Amino acid sequence: MKSPLPPTNRDQIYSEEQPMLVDFRFDERVAKVFSDMIRRSVPGYSEIISLLGLFAQNYSQPNSNIYDLGCSLGASTLALREHISADGCTIVAVDNSEAMIEQCEKNLQQIDSTIKVDLRCADIQDIEIRNASIVVLNFTLQFIPLSERVDLIKHIYNGLLPGGVLILSEKIAFEKPEEQQQQEALHIAFKQANGYSEMEISQKRAALEQVLVPETIMTHQQRLKDAGFASSNVWFQCLNFASIVATK
Repeated sequence: MKSPLPPTNRDQIYSEEQPMLVDFRFDERVAKVFSDMIRRSVPGYSEIISLLGLFAQNYSQPNSNIYDLGCSLGASTLALREHISADGCTIVAVDNSEAMIEQCEKNLQQIDSTIKVDLRCADIQDIEIRNASIVVLNFTLQFIPLSERVDLIKHIYNGLLPGGVLILSEKIAFEKPEEQQQQEALHIAFKQANGYSEMEISQKRAALEQVLVPETIMTHQQRLKDAGFASSNVWFQCLNFASIVATK
């Protein structure tokens, strides 16, 4: 499936040995190669982005807000904007990386649309969620500290309209050690098949270790239930990446 984003430079951030690795950051260096990085690192990413259009068609409500929290370069925003079926909708696209927001704005300008996009450089935890028919958290919650995830999900729930949905896409962990080991091995094989070397994979894993903390699907669904969501279902999974739709 074709990406809604223009092609970017090839990701070679970890192609040379870095003796003093720092925690992964969504800085200008990452923004320049992010489209390539996520395509080659996240199995099923392109499919999730493309299929967001189905949610825009079926769940957008007239005169409501649609939130893309952690919008990065705007792939989800573009997919949503293309397929929104209701009148009077506004997309609120938020990211705390200035480099990402700058490139996102350029990407949005390349495609004409009558759907308004309110682009904000801010912490998603500081954003007021209100009058929302759809909220998208694509591979974003995993970067929020564990102790703060409950409050964010409750905040999203409170800002959703009745019948509104949260699309939550995440790298996931597994209850059974043998399944965790198998899925990790397959994910490494996926990245190697996409041209990443063993050194690149190892160094990126070390940089993300204290930044990206995955949880099990059961943990996510229990949190969603505790927040008040009427239902939550896994609508997509590819290896150790999955997406859940939760309905208010």
